[in-house]
Amino acid sequence: MSRLFRGSLLRASSGLIFALLLCVLCRAQAPASSQSQPASPQADDSKSNQKAAQQSDEKPSDKAETKITPQQAEELFRDVDTILDFASKDSALPIKHVVKRRLASRDEVVSYLKKNMAEDKDVQRLRRTELVLKKFGLLPKDYDLQSFLVSLLEEQVAGYYDAKTKTVNLLDWVQPDLQRPVLAHELTHALQDQSFGLDKWLRHGAEDLDSKKDLVPEDITKDENSEAREAVAEGQATAVLVDYMLAPMHRTVADAPEVVETLVEAMAGGSGDSPQFKKAPVFMKEELMFPYHYGVQFEAELLKQQGKEKAFAATFANPPQTSREIMEPQTYISGEHLPPLQLPDFKHILKNYERFDVGAIGEFDVAVLAEQYADHETAERIYPNWRGGYYYSARLKGNSTAPLGLVFVSKWAGAKSAAQFAAIYARGVQQRYKDVEAPTGSNLPGDLKKLASLSGDHAWKTQDGDVRIAVKDDTVLVTESLEPEIAEQFRHAVLASAP
Repeated sequence: MSRLFRGSLLRASSGLIFALLLCVLCRAQAPASSQSQPASPQADDSKSNQKAAQQSDEKPSDKAETKITPQQAEELFRDVDTILDFASKDSALPIKHVVKRRLASRDEVVSYLKKNMAEDKDVQRLRRTELVLKKFGLLPKDYDLQSFLVSLLEEQVAGYYDAKTKTVNLLDWVQPDLQRPVLAHELTHALQDQSFGLDKWLRHGAEDLDSKKDLVPEDITKDENSEAREAVAEGQATAVLVDYMLAPMHRTVADAPEVVETLVEAMAGGSGDSPQFKKAPVFMKEELMFPYHYGVQFEAELLKQQGKEKAFAATFANPPQTSREIMEPQTYISGEHLPPLQLPDFKHILKNYERFDVGAIGEFDVAVLAEQYADHETAERIYPNWRGGYYYSARLKGNSTAPLGLVFVSKWAGAKSAAQFAAIYARGVQQRYKDVEAPTGSNLPGDLKKLASLSGDHAWKTQDGDVRIAVKDDTVLVTESLEPEIAEQFRHAVLASAP
């Protein structure tokens, strides 16, 4: 479900590190800082890190924006080579050539962001993403996704590596104490780029399924590739950043699980005083932080179990393919293989409809849905039970104002978890639609917030048509805004073959 959004975001923000993330990292590390000297001449001491955390929390309105001096810029430029050497040793990724560096102004960064989101194809993709996310209730009906993304990225950028120009960009309004750990992150991207061609690697297999006429089950299994790959790239860069900040204590991500845990808890809590980030919907916050939050956990586990070479170069050579492998690293380490779900004959059943969007519903997607309609603790309990999922959206031919029709199928570890997720999704029906009407004789509670488990077949009438949830053993089928006879055809096609 997050595929199209992730693709659009990846194009706009590839190589960016968020100021919010860096603030959280500084706070996670600062209490544990020691009195010892940094491992390298350019490493920040604990006071610098605490100062950086304070600076990264300040809003533009708190004080006038201060530019760094030419002397500070010159010192930062010299530090690039020292920090690049640190990143190379920490990741075991070789330095193949010098990394270009430049100082960028805020106006230049904003122009870069807007340019990366200006292509017609990407604008259309983002619009499709926006409508599908609104259908699932993950964005408000009046939400302007593109405008928000530009504002958020402008607010959050703390530095970036441009893979097209092979240049690390330092920012003339961010103080040097904050930019040095940023460089550890961004120069890791430069090393990834030198060995693997970062842009091409990130986009490998990222196919827009809407352009494919005949879908096969394997298409769905590949649909999370770009999301998993971005988590690898950002997880590695974040691990090197943390190692750089822990260098004074001679510790690393691999042997400092408490630092990683503190970092993840802080990210989950949405630390920071960023106004754009604070007002973002749950989905946006989780999606934006996914590659950093779960990526660094994934990297830490690989470092602990398999060592540096496996955690960096080998993972680029054999990357995970799904959000499940990122969120649960042991599934990647063990080589778990989940068979693809069989697809119904969409073209036949929806012969009077035009396909709008199609894609995977991965483990991360169900986690966000559960958090949206229940809470974070419920999401943590339910998502490890995910075993496959997809969605298909379509509109009646010749009727562009008709509600978007939706088919959503998910498979679970067993009947219990399937029934629990079905109840979570049903609770969301009352949150997404006005004047929800249950059928006469329904034994469901009037307030679906109290629903803990749901089995069998259920339907609700809404202003956009029926919402139907059918549960059979380990499989949940949801259809929305489709005629009853079409929903019944999907019920037969999907659930007839269920265990």
